[in-house]
Amino acid sequence: MSTETIAAIDPASPDTRKNLPFPHVTVMTDEAGNTKKVESVGEAALWLIERWPGQGEKFKLAKQACLDALDGKITCTECRDAFIEAVKEAGIYVEEKRL
Repeated sequence: MSTETIAAIDPASPDTRKNLPFPHVTVMTDEAGNTKKVESVGEAALWLIERWPGQGEKFKLAKQACLDALDGKITCTECRDAFIEAVKEAGIYVEEKRL
């Protein structure tokens, strides 16, 4: 994702198409003992851009899934599933809200 893409997926944006909420996924942060609930495609995309601890294959797939969800090519649930696989691959998965 490019720097220009960050502006397009700002979860603080009032444009709900860019937020695309999903049931939360809890991940560990880089601060000891802290967690973060990621609750939308926009939040997932920013997490991947700004805070990701590595660049495995599932990371790349999750980035593409965020872009595809924002473009309406896949569902928020499909994007969320790709994000969950990436956080598991990175070793920062804590839990997910069951669908």
